[in-house]
Formats: sequence, C-alpha cells, structure tokens
Amino acid sequence: MKISQFFLGSAIAALLASSATAAPVAAAAPAPVAQGPVIPGVCILSVNQAITTSTVGRYVSDRMNQIVAQVKAELTPEDTAIATDGRALEAQRTTLDAATFQSRAQALQNRVNALRQKADLRQREVQATEQKSLNRIAQELDPIARQLYAQHRCSLLVNKEAVMIANPEMDITTQAVAGLNARIQQFAFDREHLDTAQAASR
Repeated sequence: MKISQFFLGSAIAALLASSATAAPVAAAAPAPVAQGPVIPGVCILSVNQAITTSTVGRYVSDRMNQIVAQVKAELTPEDTAIATDGRALEAQRTTLDAATFQSRAQALQNRVNALRQKADLRQREVQATEQKSLNRIAQELDPIARQLYAQHRCSLLVNKEAVMIANPEMDITTQAVAGLNARIQQFAFDREHLDTAQAASR
C-alpha cells in the first residue's frame, strides 16, 4: 500500500480563497471619460462597495481572517503529525513484515481521510460564517438604500456591479456607506458549527 499524505496548504488556500471580504487588490485608476447628462430618476448603488468599505464590512473582514487563522491553527498540528508519522513508517518499511506495515499504513490512511473530512467541514463552516455575516450587513443596508431612494426621488435603483460606466452624480454609494457607518460598526459572531447543526436536525 502506498502511504498517502495530506498537505494542509491546499485546504487552507481554499479557506483563504473563499473569503469574499478579503482586501481587494488595488486597481489602476480608470481614465476619465466624457459624461452624458444625469438621467432623472435613475440612481446607482454598489452593494459590494458599500459593504466592503464600510466600518462594519472591514470589521467582518478582519474577524473572518481571525477565524481562518484559528482553523489553520487547529488543523496544522494534525497535518504535521501525520506527515511525520508517514515518513517514520516509510523509513521502517524494510524492517517490518508485510502484514504489520499494511496495518499501520491503513491506520495512517484513515487519519489522512479523517483530516481531509475535517478540513472540508471547516471550509464549509468558514463559508457559511462569511455568508451569514454578509447577509447581516445587507439587512442593515436595505433600509438605508430605501431611505436614499426616497430622498433622491429615484424611480430606478441599479446595482453598480451590473453597469460598466455611469455618471457618478447618479451614484449614491458614498451616502449609503455613511448611513451604514452611522447605523452599525460591528457585531459579534463566531464560526458556524455545521456538525452541531446537522446533529440537532436529526
């Protein structure tokens, strides 16, 4: 039996990649373009920008980074121990009889499989945690957007992510961020525990 080894780096990379609130890469400023007139009744709001640049959005990003670090701290020692034991068993291959080697290799493979399952569970928990926290911010943003819609006498509110270029005078995102900052700065949350939730539903 070939001894498999689980490399935690790929699992942690997936966890980090799943974090939509991670700081965006700075992009070059677009060249200015000639603007047409403001379209009466049409307003534009970047929901993503409002969430990620708000105080509470940055707080969620920082908290998610802490949660990912906690998961990494939990899984890394197990991964290191498996790798160490795997190398030790491989070094003993010539001194062990076939049955003993196969038995120990299978036990090690079982540990590999268990760690993979745990890493997959933690990744799904991180994703669920992030989604729940972003949904909370979106709920806080909704009445602010409605209030701005009324104040600006909008007839149509368009998500900026669906628009390539628009006259910035129709953009109410900055005001939405200010409203969100005034409404909420942070809220306590921890990693979701999907195994507990699944057990409770049975």
